[in-house]
Amino acid sequence: MQNKPKVCVIGGGSWATAIVKMLAENLSEVGWYMRSDYAIEHIKRHGHNPSYLSQATFDSNNLQLFNNINEAVTYGDYLIFAVPSAFLKSELDKLNISLKDKIIFSAIKGIVPETGLIVGEHFHKNYEVPFNQIGVITGPCHAEEVAMERLSYLTIASENKNIATEMSQFLSSDYIKTTLSDDIIGTEYAAMLKNIFALAAGIAHGLGYGDNFQAVLMSNAIREMKRFTKKVWDTKRNINNSAYLGDLLVTGYSIFSRNRTFGNMIGKGYTVKSAMMEMKMIAEGYYATKSAYEINLINKAKTPIIDTVYHILYENKDPKREFETLTTLLN
Repeated sequence: MQNKPKVCVIGGGSWATAIVKMLAENLSEVGWYMRSDYAIEHIKRHGHNPSYLSQATFDSNNLQLFNNINEAVTYGDYLIFAVPSAFLKSELDKLNISLKDKIIFSAIKGIVPETGLIVGEHFHKNYEVPFNQIGVITGPCHAEEVAMERLSYLTIASENKNIATEMSQFLSSDYIKTTLSDDIIGTEYAAMLKNIFALAAGIAHGLGYGDNFQAVLMSNAIREMKRFTKKVWDTKRNINNSAYLGDLLVTGYSIFSRNRTFGNMIGKGYTVKSAMMEMKMIAEGYYATKSAYEINLINKAKTPIIDTVYHILYENKDPKREFETLTTLLN
């Protein structure tokens, strides 16, 4: 590894844009891969992403912009993947070079649909990246508030404390505080599950449930997260820490939450297809719901909220009736 490792962000959306902004606070040069040639040219000319977080500005002279993922991977020692989980496999299928010698950080908050694996496991099993070269970047943190430089907190998780510490240094600033964790699997599953619970919160809001019910729903959600993560990876963790409870709350309540917005539309009577078309953005919780439900068919944790969202999204059950049933299962 070089004395000054090169960092490259893979993705062109709002979260990728926010991460590039964070990195640019500390690094003299940042690599950035995105599929859109138009976006690359726009950034070169105008210094901001034309499609996401246009208030976040960049000095294009300090960016190495790529539209070829193989060139981006060759450039970076550290690779931060921030593409929607639904598109990860199609992007990785373009690779013709190895990832074995790279340090991989996932900023993806979802499951890889094709394999049913969290992102770290996907890289380990399918690309032979050792677990001690894999990390996770999670919240509680919305990209929009990073762009506005509002105080935000990140959790950097890895079993390798050295790479977690270095990534923490890359991302920290006056408005970004970081915490380290060794619970890479738990934090990644929590980042996936909180999107499902935010969907549930949105559905409840769309159906007309008030703040009192939302509080009960979130209280049950964190306990459901604890049961689920204990089944998939039983290790010592404090579920009330920011990486778990904090990320759940901001995703469940924030006006910036795509998953809450998506759920709200479902509660108001939109079909899944029509909600997706109107949002024009990926709600990770939709894909995560199916994966979490199928994983739990094996693990058998008590998950009434996940089950309810699955019935609504994938079995076309009536949201009103499903939530009427759910209210009898919560406490």
